[in-house]
Amino acid sequence: MVDLIFSAGPVFTASAVRERPTAVAVTDGRIVAVGHDEVLDLATSSTERVDLAGRLLMPGFQDVHVHPVFAGVDLLRCDLSDLFSAEDCLARIADYARAHPDLEWIVGGGWSMAAFPGGTPTAEALDAVVGDRPAYLPNRDGHGAWASSAALRLAGIDAGTPDPVDGRIERDSAGRPTGTLHEGAMSLVTKLLPATTEQEAYDGLLLAQSQLHAWGVTSWQDAIIGDVGDGVDPGAAYLRAEADGRLTGRVVGALWWDRGRGLEQIPELVERRATQMRDRFRPTSIKIMADGVAENYTAAMIEPYCDGHGHPTDNSGISFVPPEVLLPAAAALDAEGFQLHFHAIGDRAVREALDAVEHALTVNGRRDARHHIAHIQVIHPDDIARFRDLGVAANMQTLWAALEAQMVELTLPFLGEPRGSWQYPFGDLHRSGAVLAAGSDWAVSTADPWPAIHVAVNRQVPEEHREDDVEHPVFLPDQRLDLGTALTAYTAGSAYVNHLDDTGTIRPGALADLVVLDRDPFAEPADQIGSTRVLQTFVDGRRVFAADDA
Repeated sequence: MVDLIFSAGPVFTASAVRERPTAVAVTDGRIVAVGHDEVLDLATSSTERVDLAGRLLMPGFQDVHVHPVFAGVDLLRCDLSDLFSAEDCLARIADYARAHPDLEWIVGGGWSMAAFPGGTPTAEALDAVVGDRPAYLPNRDGHGAWASSAALRLAGIDAGTPDPVDGRIERDSAGRPTGTLHEGAMSLVTKLLPATTEQEAYDGLLLAQSQLHAWGVTSWQDAIIGDVGDGVDPGAAYLRAEADGRLTGRVVGALWWDRGRGLEQIPELVERRATQMRDRFRPTSIKIMADGVAENYTAAMIEPYCDGHGHPTDNSGISFVPPEVLLPAAAALDAEGFQLHFHAIGDRAVREALDAVEHALTVNGRRDARHHIAHIQVIHPDDIARFRDLGVAANMQTLWAALEAQMVELTLPFLGEPRGSWQYPFGDLHRSGAVLAAGSDWAVSTADPWPAIHVAVNRQVPEEHREDDVEHPVFLPDQRLDLGTALTAYTAGSAYVNHLDDTGTIRPGALADLVVLDRDPFAEPADQIGSTRVLQTFVDGRRVFAADDA
């Protein structure tokens, strides 16, 4: 008996052929038929029918680099992620502080670096709205934080505090801290924060899962499973949600590699994988932070940063895990059957991650590991083909591959050329034969795939998502992807990375993780892609989201 039939609309299957069926049948959570009018003959009186009415049916999106628990908790706190000016951020913080007079700390985050001069807000401005209460608000990318004077004072941060080896304290000309902490310097304050409770993490996960399904995301890879500073391990929230029967997404967990330790942590990671493995939650990956971000000059570069006027400095960023540790760690983790999931922004970090995978292959031989490197902002041209040759997937956050205030003001002047033109080379990676996968890094940026797909195709931010009112030129047009390739990366490519081989495509036998859109984006102008919305989302053939106008 067929439970569900979709008909009367185009179907994007994410297959290599790119055929265009018009009907799909589902039984017991799996696709049983894909075709045209003949599929309709499988219906019985109890079959549910979904009339596509010319709108596109496609596989559910899969996000292979996302932080749902942290994003959900942020939504429950002082959330600044939808704001684009300093004035709006300060107004919301003031409102939040007034509404929560009993909170010892004001916490939240999500502010845009482009909203503040140099991307570095001050404690003085924060003090004006929170008074003498400690406040700590990480920025949108999570690589910097805004702290009030009270928070700095409690942490003992003053002019005599040295920068940690993996971070930097923003200072004035006299050496006094100004209120922004970068990378490892954030831990000077995070160790003082009230711990996120298990209930907050659980509530955050369920809120985030609901939002992901509304965006059409049916599976994802959580890019941090472990305690990274405030006492909460997202893994516990997933285990509780699975036990409660409330985890509807399929989740791969990337266990956090503690860069302050070495290979002695591997037995603990092996044990955690064994004890946390479940049906819908599988912690089979390892997250390795190879470097920081370009905007605060901690992304690891082969050549030094420029000073903003084209002159080289003596700073080439930070390799958080030096090669003498990274290479043997990669080989040992690969030998234990883990997938490697690298954060790499700078060209040196990308190269060191590729070197680590190459070393693992040399030591252990090839296996079906599907290692991947996320972010890949700057890739030296000599390393493009190595993704294909080493079997490393390119984990793209395509929303970032456009000219906007943060890129124009805080990135391009300090990269200089030719590095500025080596950014987000998705077209080159695709032409080289590399596997492309996609993710959002939410809460760094929205997990809605459509703005990201818009940028992948157009290399311009859709109008409704611009942080400024400027229509910037197309950024590196040769690196654009066609719509079909971008969609395949966000479905079949990401499913491949997640080892979810029964998902990501629409074919008989596949799991019925499906999305109905509000249009057929292939029939629309490319500059309208970002306006596409999800109307319905199905997991295992069960509806987990329906828009009001579905």
